[in-house]
Amino acid sequence: MKRTLPIASLLAFSLPVPLAAQMMGDQDAMDQMKYDIQYLASDRLEGREAGTPGERLADVYVVQKFSSIGLMPYGDSATYDQPFHFAGQPTLGAKNALQIGRRKLKIDEEWYPLTWSSNGQVLGKTIKCGYGIQAPDLDYDDYAGKDPKGKCVALSVSSPDGIHPHSKYLADNDLEDRVHKAMELGAVAVVLYNDDPDAEDPSSELSPKMQPIGVPVVFLKGDRYKTLLSDNNPCAIGVDIDRPEMTAHNLAGMLDNGKDGVVVIGAHLDHLGYGGEGSLWRGGPAIHNGADDNASGVAAMLQLARDLTEMDEARANDYLFIAFSGEEKGLYGSNYWTKHPTVPLDRINYMINLDMVGRMDSTRDLEINGVGTSPAWAEVDGLTAGDLKIKTSEGGIGPSDHTSFYLKDIPVLHFFTGAHEDYHKPSDDEEKINYPGLLSVVRYIEAAITTLNDNGKLAFTRTQDADTSKTPRFTVTLGVVPDYMFDGRGMRIDGVTDGKPASHAGLKPGDVVIKLGDAEVIDMMSYMKGLSMFKKGDATKVTVLRDGKEMQADIQF
Repeated sequence: MKRTLPIASLLAFSLPVPLAAQMMGDQDAMDQMKYDIQYLASDRLEGREAGTPGERLADVYVVQKFSSIGLMPYGDSATYDQPFHFAGQPTLGAKNALQIGRRKLKIDEEWYPLTWSSNGQVLGKTIKCGYGIQAPDLDYDDYAGKDPKGKCVALSVSSPDGIHPHSKYLADNDLEDRVHKAMELGAVAVVLYNDDPDAEDPSSELSPKMQPIGVPVVFLKGDRYKTLLSDNNPCAIGVDIDRPEMTAHNLAGMLDNGKDGVVVIGAHLDHLGYGGEGSLWRGGPAIHNGADDNASGVAAMLQLARDLTEMDEARANDYLFIAFSGEEKGLYGSNYWTKHPTVPLDRINYMINLDMVGRMDSTRDLEINGVGTSPAWAEVDGLTAGDLKIKTSEGGIGPSDHTSFYLKDIPVLHFFTGAHEDYHKPSDDEEKINYPGLLSVVRYIEAAITTLNDNGKLAFTRTQDADTSKTPRFTVTLGVVPDYMFDGRGMRIDGVTDGKPASHAGLKPGDVVIKLGDAEVIDMMSYMKGLSMFKKGDATKVTVLRDGKEMQADIQF
């Protein structure tokens, strides 16, 4: 018999509850989860950054646990392991050099390559081309009467009327667009400089999310441009940026009950290593152990696996347990798994995501996100179970791995015990975990699973989600979820939100946005810059690649 609002019956439970005679007792369960977290959040694993030896130690540990629990290997090639590749953190190589005229310049002190520079050795002559802007509608052309073919083009990072929100040249200010224009006109390299005290220097930070643009691009610091960048001065540029390809691993194990439906229970295993991008720590490099984020979620997942193997009440589905990698870098692992699933997606009934469930405070709050993704979740909103205070949100899109499943039309629930002052800092350590609170989360999920047992396949519903690319400087949104693992030119769409401009324009997942209005979209950064040029009520055209063919659509913000 099916029940349309099954979770309402959770009110009957006083948590924690013994769900089977042979299931691990509460104290033993807490002791086991503590053991798991103490290892996963130990300094030995060096913060479990995706693709590092420390994370591989964590992988070995989880695989051993999967095996001892009796889960079937459900990764690639009859193993627990599903490897995938991603761009690692770029570093400067040994062959970076810049000489203009007779002056050899010191890297970092006098110049640096930009993160989207291509590697290469170039010998040519300089030619100053102003700001590198061609704006026919404003009757302006920095290349008029100049031939940059085969030259090292020198460009100011400012614009004819400066860099500010009211510039007439705002649509032409993107530096990557200007470098592409120079390339189209034959430039073999671009030297940027700053002659505007109100303009910011381009960042010297190297990012794995930025792709090489096609020619060497460097920034000349300070006022050296005044004497060095005269036309026809000899210029020798060598850019050497090491862009390693990293390998990370999802780990998947199946509790096979011989059923058609599969419930995915997932948690991300990776964290921030020694800090870097994403860290909120302002000191030097330090191990970020990530006890709550997300050793707690992995420990809870493993405990669910132990318990569900013993629970007769939970045998209406198979259960696929996945430890995802690369979540901290942009949902890399779950994105990859949903595009290369190790079980057919149409077998998946629903997905439960455990992310930061170890720091329940004295209020006993438990946040459950995604309750709008199926009618079965509807009455979770505002309900309590035992002494837990349940707080819910409807959206299926959020900064964790359930998003990847929601985008494949799979109902999701994300469990979360709240943010805290140690988030993404070295102080997120094991001794701060609330183990009775963590056990309450596990028992709640077990009660929910058994309640849903006779409901069959849950219906999926789309929710009104915020565009995750929106930031305070945007006044408009396209209404898409970017594919953060896409490393080609443009911004590939991974999901489209109903009722937003992209949906009205007929854009689809898989489309690659290459232009917003007149602004070229090269990557995520230029996509966000393009959005910032528009305000509510504006109309423009978006150019996308669909199945390799270019097409345009009208956008109304």
